[in-house]
Amino acid sequence: MDRPLIIYLHGFCSSPASWKSQLLAEEMARRGMAEQFVCPQLSWVPDEAVACVSRLIEQAGGPVTLIGSSLGGHYANHLAEKHGLQAVLINPAAVDRLDLSKFVGNHANFHSGEPFTFTEAHAAQLKAQVSKPTPEHYWLLLEEGDEVLDFRQAQAFYAGCRQTVLPGGDHSFTKFPDFVPQIIEYAGL
Repeated sequence: MDRPLIIYLHGFCSSPASWKSQLLAEEMARRGMAEQFVCPQLSWVPDEAVACVSRLIEQAGGPVTLIGSSLGGHYANHLAEKHGLQAVLINPAAVDRLDLSKFVGNHANFHSGEPFTFTEAHAAQLKAQVSKPTPEHYWLLLEEGDEVLDFRQAQAFYAGCRQTVLPGGDHSFTKFPDFVPQIIEYAGL
């Protein structure tokens, strides 16, 4: 059966246990669509993260909508361009405008505590994945109070795309619960 699928891409140091992923999964399950939601654990190695999601897209039996938060927004952009998909980007990382050297070093996953090292080579992989967005493929959700990423960088990079820019908030996108039904509808579900 060709049923639409939502693939949620979490951010840097995050996991499928993230707040937004869990809210979306719970609402999909409540609607009887749990099997139409996937949130893979993404590798901290950018090329491996993209390869993992590419396999999921290629195995999907119907249309795919990508939902990406923070670094997951960058991956969603890259994969939406590669596969001609729709994507919702939540406080996404506009990688071409970031100083990635600030992220080089040791980190730990927020949920599992698993340590990892982000290297210059990983930063170069991210830069190589930057894809110019096709405006009609995206819905950008930004909160001006994002303390991690300057919302104006994403606003400029995704100029011409559908944009919802809200005052206040933070990097987690505090208004996410209000948008869950609209995101599901955007995905054709």
